[in-house]
Amino acid sequence: MRKPTRMLVPLAAAALAVTMAPSAASADDSSTYQTTLDPLNGSSGSGMAMITVEGNQAQVELSWSGLPQTFMDADYPHVQHIHIGAKGQCPTQALDKNGDGIVDTVEGTPAYGDIGTTLSVTGGTAPEDATNIKIAPGGSSVDYSRSITLSPSTVNALNSGTGVIVVHGLDPATLSNKAANAKSNLVPELPLAATAPTLCGALSASPTGGVDTGSGSTEGMENIGLFGIGGGLLAVAGVALVGRRRLHAADQGE
Repeated sequence: MRKPTRMLVPLAAAALAVTMAPSAASADDSSTYQTTLDPLNGSSGSGMAMITVEGNQAQVELSWSGLPQTFMDADYPHVQHIHIGAKGQCPTQALDKNGDGIVDTVEGTPAYGDIGTTLSVTGGTAPEDATNIKIAPGGSSVDYSRSITLSPSTVNALNSGTGVIVVHGLDPATLSNKAANAKSNLVPELPLAATAPTLCGALSASPTGGVDTGSGSTEGMENIGLFGIGGGLLAVAGVALVGRRRLHAADQGE
């Protein structure tokens, strides 16, 4: 009787190697950072942000809603920035040094640092563009998407976990009389409410395998790769089972 050629183990090992080999798509140099934008200073807004960085090039995806809609009969301009160079944290009310009930932009600096990049809708993105309300998103909500070049200091802050996104612009009607009547300590021509922080989120590196944005359409997407590997292993197990049955039949002379 001709003995069967026992190729099961090499075939299974080869299949496993192919299944476990990293895909070319995962072998890139990009990094992704994300955050939830939480309200500050009594704001009723909320939002989320994600930044994908390759070298010094960044794709910024940011959305928020629930912010003041109008300012002086026009869309309320909400300047927004990546802050860097401090603790990489959002401020608490403990930083309200003058007792007006809000933590203004300057008071919040020990927590989130100075401006590294301005998230404008058009034009410049440097710190000097930070208070240019003409290039800021406006209205009560926004879906912001823009490709920008980051400064080396901003890239370093993201890598070290000290980047923070801050959105500005409060409703004066929600503030104390002292704060509502105060002038901005950044742009004296504007009220304090216009430049005070309203949303804040500390950026952190996303886990490998995907970004969990918390929405129903993307939850669990980070597990697709694991599912594929699991499917491959099941296929290998199937090959092994069929092979063992054939070898057994051959040995029994069937």
